[in-house]
Amino acid sequence: MEFIREVFNLYVERWEFFLELIIEHMYLTLISVLIITIVGIITGVIMTYNDTLANVILAITNFMYTIPSIAMFGFLVAFSGIGNTSAIIALSIYGVLPIIRNTYVGIKEVDSEIVEAAIGMGTTKKQLLLRIQLPLALPVIIAGFRTMVIMTIALGAIASFIGAGGLGVAIWRGITTNFKELTIAGSLLVALLAVLADVLLNFVEHFIKRKVLGRSEGGNK
Repeated sequence: MEFIREVFNLYVERWEFFLELIIEHMYLTLISVLIITIVGIITGVIMTYNDTLANVILAITNFMYTIPSIAMFGFLVAFSGIGNTSAIIALSIYGVLPIIRNTYVGIKEVDSEIVEAAIGMGTTKKQLLLRIQLPLALPVIIAGFRTMVIMTIALGAIASFIGAGGLGVAIWRGITTNFKELTIAGSLLVALLAVLADVLLNFVEHFIKRKVLGRSEGGNK
């Protein structure tokens, strides 16, 4: 209990320090999530037009996923230096796989009869993608988005090892100075951000599923 009390006292006494780290952590996460979402969805859509290309991209992203995160950060420092740039590149590389895979799988799993009926009615490729395939694939894409956001928040804690900001600063400073309360305080805030994001995205995911599946069922009646 004494240890927990000291952690909470740390929050009270140094709230400005933690608030600054939270803002930095959210900034790193938001920029990375934005890049991942744009790159991931565009790549996933392109993959649906060529199975060979899809297999190559999935193999490359799976391989990148096997590289330890700390090794990836260290590798990027040699090219883009220390700081936020390397952190955002590394977070984007790690987070892109769930979005690419779920976008590709989501579009591929759209009922072929629906696609054929739309083509038969004169729907263009652009209309087919934007009005039928992507909306029906949205629940699967959102599931991948949710996984990616949680993963990016958690990985963002390592970014401080290469000079980036965020809550990893508190964790790293606590480890290097043997200040256990500071380490736990930083770790708890990372976990809290991840939990809050998961709860919010869980609500969004269920809402979109109800909207999309409801429209789909209504359209089949």
